[in-house]
Amino acid sequence: MPRTLTASDMVTPGSLSPPPIDSTEGEQAGQPLLDGAPSSASLETLIQHLVPTADYYPEARVRKFGAKLLQLLAEWTETFPRDFEEESTIGHLTDVVGRISPCDETYGNRMHQLLQTLHQKLASLGQGPEGLVGADKPISYRTKPPASIHRELLGVCSDPYTLAQQLTHVELERLRHIGPEEFVQAFVNKDPLAGTKPRFNDKTNNVEAYVKWFNRLCYLVATEICMPAKKKQRAQVIEFFIDVARECFNIGNFNSLMAIISGMNMSPVSRLKKTWAKVKTAKFFILEHQMDPTGNFCNYRTALRGAAHRSLTAHSSREKIVIPFFSLLIKDIYFLNEGCANRLPNGHVNFEKFLELAKQVGEFITWKQVECPFEQDPSITHYLYTAPIFSEDGLYLASYESESPENQTEKERWKSLRSSILGKT
Repeated sequence: MPRTLTASDMVTPGSLSPPPIDSTEGEQAGQPLLDGAPSSASLETLIQHLVPTADYYPEARVRKFGAKLLQLLAEWTETFPRDFEEESTIGHLTDVVGRISPCDETYGNRMHQLLQTLHQKLASLGQGPEGLVGADKPISYRTKPPASIHRELLGVCSDPYTLAQQLTHVELERLRHIGPEEFVQAFVNKDPLAGTKPRFNDKTNNVEAYVKWFNRLCYLVATEICMPAKKKQRAQVIEFFIDVARECFNIGNFNSLMAIISGMNMSPVSRLKKTWAKVKTAKFFILEHQMDPTGNFCNYRTALRGAAHRSLTAHSSREKIVIPFFSLLIKDIYFLNEGCANRLPNGHVNFEKFLELAKQVGEFITWKQVECPFEQDPSITHYLYTAPIFSEDGLYLASYESESPENQTEKERWKSLRSSILGKT
């Protein structure tokens, strides 16, 4: 029998030891280094380190460092376009254009092109990914829906590898819309470095949409299993999803893999003992072991590192795919951000923390930019987006209708659900 994951199983915060603190006082004191760069410094020193001057940069004239400035702005607007959604930031950017354009005609042309590209990118980000019909609000049917409304997934796609490919297509499409700035906005705090209040709701729409997609897939898997009236059919659906999950693992699609396992571990599904008795569970237990939360998901992290290495040495586009278990990635970044101070006790900026954050977010950016090598099947992806799914109460009712309650608590809940959903006593 599968086991249900508890909230405490999900993740424990990792540790990041702070860099050594230089006991020497004064801004001119030598700073500890990370890969040749200071590991910590005051904000004022950081600004001095980054801003060229006549002394620090011998040829500190616009004509000389203009190209470097353009490169910085190009990378900034490309990587963090949402930083320029506000009129004030666009105003600052336009001011820079006005200052350097007169110095060189090529600078003006490149800045004009940069602004055009930025506006196009912001417009495309505003469109967002395809919406999920019914994803936010699973429904409780008063009766099982007629065939004209609900088709079983096996009737749409009966090949596990094909479904795993289409799930990967959906995952990469939705990941493509998540920008690195959404991680920053999700965990921004009132530290003076941020200079703003948390703005989770209005700056992280794509992150939230992706989490909703994961939840929808969980409920879709559970709905498809609980829907058939006969336990033989339910067992076939379970074995089908086990094979889909295995193909997702082989592809490197760990987010869909975890959603499928989570769906099969939901209580309305895991309680179907007569159904599970007809399932060959050996492959399922292997997959569960790979995604076991024990040891802060040690097995999964090993598999993820293997997929990441494969991606770096890939000889084909299919080998480049790495889709991490997104909720765990978010929690890792959260605990890194919350568990390590932005500033060290001496007031210096904690470079080591921000370098580690940049590393994790940078890996994610690389993974999400991979082009999906699988051809999309609109009929399958449409079903994944739009097929009706049961609410938790609906799943429990369908589960009790399929296999009768085993104890008094289940009997009372079944009676309550029949009354509230079916209008029966």
